[in-house]
Order: sequence, then structure tokens, then C-alpha cells
Amino acid sequence: MKIYTKTGDKGTTSLVYGTRVAKNDAVVEAYGTCDEANTLIGLAVGHLNTEFFDEKEELLKVFHEIQTTLFHVGAELATPKGKEVKWKLAEEDISKLEQWIDHYDDAVPTLSNFILPGGHPSGATLHVARTVVRRAERTVLSIGSDVSPNVLAYLNRLSDFLFVAARLVNQRLGRVERGLHEK
Repeated sequence: MKIYTKTGDKGTTSLVYGTRVAKNDAVVEAYGTCDEANTLIGLAVGHLNTEFFDEKEELLKVFHEIQTTLFHVGAELATPKGKEVKWKLAEEDISKLEQWIDHYDDAVPTLSNFILPGGHPSGATLHVARTVVRRAERTVLSIGSDVSPNVLAYLNRLSDFLFVAARLVNQRLGRVERGLHEK
């Protein structure tokens, strides 16, 4: 199988089950934005591979599961209305994110003000991924009422998780969080 198919040369792409849509369709934009976030998470993981801290291996497993689930989000978005979703998000996926958020949030200092994104390259990349997930969430809303509520909830929690994960990584790697009005 070749990487290129030439079927998209006229500005269309194929959804799950072969339905063709324009590449600028809201559905394509939504799952493409999820793919963008997934790639940024992968970049953050790549930056972590040269570092060490106690929770690193546990966190890498969590990121792997999140990346897999985010791929499933894209597949669910790319499944046309009325067709069977092969990888349907469940409330359990959202609950896992909430458990991870609570677990890692307990491991970092309590916030007293807004912080500026940055820090270690992995932490900074997680902040970028967080903002891309927020954009994915907004883009999914533009699709309309056909979207599973679990997809929206998952993206909402994922951005929260990425914020906490960025804080954890920066804290564990000795990067000081800078407050909004600090010099």
C-alpha cells in the first residue's frame, strides 16, 4: 500500500466507511485538530525521554493511553452520522482523566494566581497541546448536535489534565512557574 492515493488531490478526503467530504469540512477540522494535539503530546513525551523523575514511567504510560484515546476521538468524529462507531468513547475514559487530574494535582503546589505557560520543553509543549485541545473542543462544537457528549467532555477534561501534567513536569524538573505579574 502506498502512502499517497491521489484521491485527495481535488480537496476531498474520506471519512470512516468511505464517505467523501471537503478537506475544510468542520468534521475534518475537528479530528485534524485532535490529531494536532496528539502530535504535540508525542513531542512532549519525546522531550521527557531524556529526563528522569520518580513518576516519569507512570506518566509516560498515561500519555500513551491518552494518545490512543485521542486517536479514538478522531475516529468517532470521522464516523458519519448513522454509522457504527468502532471506537466509541465511554464515560470511563472521562473518569480516568479525572482520576489522573486529581492524582497529579495533589502532587503540585496549590495555585494562588494565574501562571504563564513555559518551563521545560516538555512542560511548555504540554501547555501548547492544552491550547490545541481547547481549539479542538471549539471546533467540535461547530459540527453541531451530532457529536457525542462524551467527546466534548473528554476534550474538556483533557485540557485540564494537560495543564496539570505541564505543572507536574515543570515542578519535577525544577522549572519555576512564573505568575502572571511576576518579574
